[in-house]
Amino acid sequence: MSLKSVCVFCGASPGARPIYREAAENLGRSLAERGLTLIYGGGAVGLMGVAADAALAAGGEVIGIIPQSLERAEIGHKGLTRLEVVDGMHARKARMAELADAFISLPGGLGTLEEMFEVWTWGQLGYHAKPLGLLEVDGFYARLTDFLDHLVAERFVREPHRAMLQVGESPAELLDRLEAWQPTVAPKWVDRS
Repeated sequence: MSLKSVCVFCGASPGARPIYREAAENLGRSLAERGLTLIYGGGAVGLMGVAADAALAAGGEVIGIIPQSLERAEIGHKGLTRLEVVDGMHARKARMAELADAFISLPGGLGTLEEMFEVWTWGQLGYHAKPLGLLEVDGFYARLTDFLDHLVAERFVREPHRAMLQVGESPAELLDRLEAWQPTVAPKWVDRS
């Protein structure tokens, strides 16, 4: 799969440890070095701002999508290639998904998880055939990936749908996996026996 743009979901907070900031910088820079446009939530704060600034500093293109109601709270980034202000969160997510060829989640909170799970569900239901991944930063997502494996074992998620989520410990590794990813066709519905 040839990627041109990647949507990054991440925290509006920098997190508790400097390693999260370093990961956001590395990802933003890696996207720019590969000539990939960074699509994200449009904020200038937290890991959002760090990833955007790193991509811009490396000569990359960055498109932010921010709801009007959050433009002040998340401090809409004024130095982007393009900042689109939309009506609400649903419009934000739909626009980011429309512009992106793939999705990556950095560490973040409820919004990051919600965005990732929604786009994953859209893929599971066949609304898109775009890869998604987690950038694993010092075990941040380890408990989540264990729980996702538990969902498969308990037959609430099918293995092909679990396999839709790629995991990488470096931007290069994860981007390579997303580039190589091939969509699988599997019905969402598990047997009811």
